[in-house]
Formats: sequence, structure tokens, C-alpha cells
Amino acid sequence: MKVIKSLAGLVLLSAALPTLADECSLTIEGNDAMQFNQQELSVPASCKEVTLTLNHTGNLDKKVMGHNWVLSQTADMQAIASGGISAGADNDYLDTSDERILAHTDLIGGGESSTVTFSTEGMSAGGDYSYFCSFPGHIGIMKGKFTITE
Repeated sequence: MKVIKSLAGLVLLSAALPTLADECSLTIEGNDAMQFNQQELSVPASCKEVTLTLNHTGNLDKKVMGHNWVLSQTADMQAIASGGISAGADNDYLDTSDERILAHTDLIGGGESSTVTFSTEGMSAGGDYSYFCSFPGHIGIMKGKFTITE
């Protein structure tokens, strides 16, 4: 009887694992109209790692309409974007040595995708986090809130 209960518990646990993994996996799209398809993304505090995939649904090359996804404290967004412009096109408009960047994808063009997996260690529920695209001029429109929920 104990074996049956143990097996039943394992079955229930294994059924729950994909749900937990799904909660910790996010997808967002950027397009040629300089828009993300979501203005808010959230994950539960139980996620120790988050995997985010950025899909560029447009057709334009990254030199013309490139998009990335950059996560930071909201207060740091503009300074990071300005540093990205200084880093230039050769560095995909992002100074990756900037420690204020919590996570980022590659800069991609139309039809491409990029995935990043990042730790939430040091981030907290209720923290003021935002995401944005660092391609020059995009931060004004391509931004949103990132929330860790209890």
C-alpha cells in the first residue's frame, strides 16, 4: 500500500512539474511597427530561473528594425539605453558589461528569435522592474513592466 501511495505521489508531482516550468517560461513578440505584443510580463516568486523567448514577427533586417529584450530596474532603463547607443551597432546597441542589466536577448531581425534564461536571485516580488528594446529610439514605445508575484 505504501508503494502505491508513493507512486501516486510521484505521478502527481511529475504532472505538476510541466506547469511550474510553463509558469517560468515566457514568450514576447516584437514587430516592424516597433511594438511588443505585451506591456506586462510576470512570473511567480517560485521561479528561480526564467526562460524568455523574443520572436521578431516582422520582415525587416536587424540593421533597420532590430529588436532585443532587456530587463533592468525601472530607474535604470534610460541610462542603459543611452549606454547602448554609445556601444553602437557593432555591439547590438547594448553595453553588456553594464551590471544594471539583469537579463537580455540578442538583437534580432525579422523572422528571427532569441532566447535567454536568467536567474531571479536578487530580484524580489514587488520590485520595480521593466523591460525594453535598446535599439536607438525604440525605448519610447517598446517597453513594459516585469513583475514577480507572490
